Amino acid sequence: MNKCKFVRTCVCLLLLCVGASAYGQDNVIDEVVWVVGDEAILKSDVENERLNAQYENRRFEGDPYCVIPEELAVQKLFLHQAEIDSVVVSDQEVLQQVEARTAWLIDQIGSKEKMEEYYNKTSTQIREMLRENIRDGLTVQQMQQKIVGDIKLTPAEVRNYFSKLPQDSIPFVPTQVEVQIITQEPKIPEEEIERVKAQLREFTERINKGETTFSTLARFYSEDPGSARRGGEFGFTGRGELDPAFANVIFNMTDNKKISKVFESEYGYHIAQLIEKRGDRVSFRHILIKPKVDEKDINAALSRLDSIADDIRKEKFSFDDAATWISQDKDTRNNHGLLANPQTSTSRFEMQQLAGLVSQDLAKVVEGMQIGEISKPFTMINAKNGKQVCAIVKLKNRIDGHKATITEDYQRLKSIVTAKRSEEKLQKWIVDKQKSTYVRINPNWRNCDFKYPGWIKK
Repeated sequence: MNKCKFVRTCVCLLLLCVGASAYGQDNVIDEVVWVVGDEAILKSDVENERLNAQYENRRFEGDPYCVIPEELAVQKLFLHQAEIDSVVVSDQEVLQQVEARTAWLIDQIGSKEKMEEYYNKTSTQIREMLRENIRDGLTVQQMQQKIVGDIKLTPAEVRNYFSKLPQDSIPFVPTQVEVQIITQEPKIPEEEIERVKAQLREFTERINKGETTFSTLARFYSEDPGSARRGGEFGFTGRGELDPAFANVIFNMTDNKKISKVFESEYGYHIAQLIEKRGDRVSFRHILIKPKVDEKDINAALSRLDSIADDIRKEKFSFDDAATWISQDKDTRNNHGLLANPQTSTSRFEMQQLAGLVSQDLAKVVEGMQIGEISKPFTMINAKNGKQVCAIVKLKNRIDGHKATITEDYQRLKSIVTAKRSEEKLQKWIVDKQKSTYVRINPNWRNCDFKYPGWIKK
């Protein structure tokens, strides 16, 4: 145990002993309720978690003042092991999530002032609280993945697991659809593209002259909402996580004082600035501007798709052929327009997934279609890149909601068994770790039906 942690533990144990009894519950500013290893869990920690859960409408199975401290204690076990195994998360990853979480809270609660009032903390204190919680959460995730490892299952193991389940325990699979799509992007006039490029070049000039900073302009003008709030900043990112055109620019930059030339990606037009390179990952900031689409160009694209749909219905050519040779959707045209679900690696989507992963507009159109039907042309916002495109779709198949079966839903059932095996591994690890970890619980916080009884050693 290092010196700082030893001192902290001694102080915590002293507070634990004298706590509420010496000073009176109402007069104690804070109180140690658990000690796990050499880490303390404070009453304020429990209250912060309770406030978060209350705001997120989380319901507890049992007394929150029993459930929350135990959850925090389990987290301490993983964090202790992560320290032993030198598991660390990057500062950039933490910062990225802190900014996103802070923005989400402000958006949900209504304003920065209301957020401060709700937590009874300054925004700086809230950010610090989030930073600690997010760093711990990410570290725990990495540690759990290391403990679980790679679980490999055979079809026989999956089949055997579900053959032993009672009928009322077999999962229900909501209605799923398979959808083919043909898209056309409305033509953007050259003068609109030049306007966007000129605006980005003007930003570069202003930054180079010292009139403003890249971060300030990104916050005000970038049309990438996720990074704009952070001054255009991304955490460390690998080449494969970026649009290829974007990656080619960022990974060829070497000077973090220079700004890239204006370049195009599937999202629109950008300028970028390198922050740091670390191995095969880079951290950078960027500004995205999307050219505006004119109504007449949208109508022209819709009219073309209407003619294509009419020709397919007249059997001049098939939907498959049209999707392959005419569609501008690069992700689907090599597969006859069939949409792929990245969450399941299949072509099946639940309606909620279709709305969230592809487009809400698309999901609304598909919901009322019959198998084999081709839709009227419509506009939609692509969930992947935020662009407005025109589309027609064909409902290839609809699988009504049903009890899961091995033949129809193998991948779904396999993921359920994998999750179960992971949970079993983690639970066994927790029980074993409890046996070798010092734990002390404030007598006032012991009267609980804990999920893991081993906290109180007899």
